[in-house]
Amino acid sequence: MTSTPLVRSEPGWRAWLVWSVAVAAYVLAIANRTSLSAVGVDAAERFHADAATLSLFAVVQLAVYGGMQIPIGILLDRHGSRPIMAIGMILMAVGQLVMALSPSVGVAIVARVLLGAGDAAVFPAALRLVATWFPAQRAPVMVQFTGIIGQTGQLVALIPVAALLHATTWTVTFSSIAGLGILFAILVWLLVRNRPAEQAMDVSVNTETGVVRVVTSAIDTGVGIRAAWAHPGTRLAFWSHFATPFAGTTFVLLWGMPFLTAGEGLSTAGAAGLLSVFVVAGMLFGPVLGELSRRIPTRRSLGLVLPTVAVQMVAWLLVIAWPGPAPFWLLMVLVIALSAGGPASMIAFDQARTHNPAHRLSTATGVTNAGGFLAALVAIFLIGLTLDLQGAGTPETYSLEAFRLAFLTQVPLWLLGSVFIVVERKRTRIRMGLDPERRRR
Repeated sequence: MTSTPLVRSEPGWRAWLVWSVAVAAYVLAIANRTSLSAVGVDAAERFHADAATLSLFAVVQLAVYGGMQIPIGILLDRHGSRPIMAIGMILMAVGQLVMALSPSVGVAIVARVLLGAGDAAVFPAALRLVATWFPAQRAPVMVQFTGIIGQTGQLVALIPVAALLHATTWTVTFSSIAGLGILFAILVWLLVRNRPAEQAMDVSVNTETGVVRVVTSAIDTGVGIRAAWAHPGTRLAFWSHFATPFAGTTFVLLWGMPFLTAGEGLSTAGAAGLLSVFVVAGMLFGPVLGELSRRIPTRRSLGLVLPTVAVQMVAWLLVIAWPGPAPFWLLMVLVIALSAGGPASMIAFDQARTHNPAHRLSTATGVTNAGGFLAALVAIFLIGLTLDLQGAGTPETYSLEAFRLAFLTQVPLWLLGSVFIVVERKRTRIRMGLDPERRRR
C-alpha cells in the first residue's frame, strides 16, 4: 500500500513561517510560566505568603501542566496544533488577567490553574508542527532549536517583567502580559496550519510493522495511551524527561532568586545576571546535544542523559557542602550545570518520536512531557515544605543553612529517575533487538 509522504523532503517558506509563529508563541508561554520567578519576593509580600504558599503557586501550575499533557496529546492527535495552541494562548491570557486583579491567594491559585492549562498546550503543539512540516531527519535539531529559542522567554520574565513591575504596578504588569497572550492567539489562528496544503490528511507509518494508516478522530484514545506507555521507549523517554530538567525548572521558576539573594547574599542584579547565564548557556548547549543525539541514537541515555543528571547533582552537592556562602565562580558552575538539563530533556522527545508511530505521537509526547513537570512540582513542594519546617518560610527568615537542607530533597528524585532510565534503556534495547532477551530461570 502506498501513501503520500508525511512531509516534503525540504521545508518551504510556509513551513518556516508556521514554525516561527509557533516558537514565538512558545517564548511567550515560557515568559508566562516563569513570570513569578523574578518577582517571587514581590508576590510573597503582595499575598502575605509563606514559603509553602509561595510553592503552592508553582506546584498548582505545574500539577495542572503535567496533568494536562496526556489530554492535550489526545486532542492534538485528533484536532491538530492550530486550534489547541490558540486555545492555550487564550487560557494563559485569562490566567494572567486574573492574576493581575487577584485580591487573595485563593484567586491567585485559580489564575495559576488557568496558566498551567494554557501552557500545557503550546510546546506539544509546536513539536507536532515540527513533525508535520519538516522532514524526519531534521527533527532532532528542530526540536532542540524550538526548545532553545523558547527558553528566551525566561529572559523576558527575568528582565522586562521585573522592570515593568517595579516601574508601574502589579495590575499593569500582568494585564500587559495578558494582552500579549490575546495577540498571539490571533496570530496563531491566522498563520498556523496543521499540515501542508498538499497533504490531505495525516498519514502514519507504524515504526515496527511498516503498516500505513490514515489518522482520523475515530482512533481509540484509550488504546493509544496504553500502547504508548506499553512501549519501553516511551517509558525511557518519560524517565529521561523526569530526571534531567526539574532542577533547572525549580531554580528558575521559583527558588533560584530567593536562594541567590537571601541565601547567598547576592544583589538582585547579580542574581538576575546568573539566571540570565542559565538561559544563555542552555541555548548554547542545545545545538550540541541535538547534534550528538542525532549521531548516537542508541547511546543517548548513557552518553548524554545520565551524565547530565550526574553533573547537576554534583554541582548542587558542591554548593551545599561549601562552608559559608559559595564563591561566585561556583554559583556560575551551578547555573551552567543546571542549564544543561533543559536541552538534555529534549532528547526524551527524540526517544518518544523514535518509538511511536505518528498516530500516537502527541499522546506519547504528552506522556513524556509530564515526567519533567511531575518531578519539578514534587521538588518545588519539598523545598518549600522543608523551609517551613525549619522556620524559614518567609523572606524575613530565609537563611543559607535552611536553603541547603531544602535543596538536598532533589537528590532522591535524581536517583529515582536514573535507576528507571537504566532499567527502561535495557528493555528498549531488547525490544529493538540490540540486546539479547534475558533468559528466565
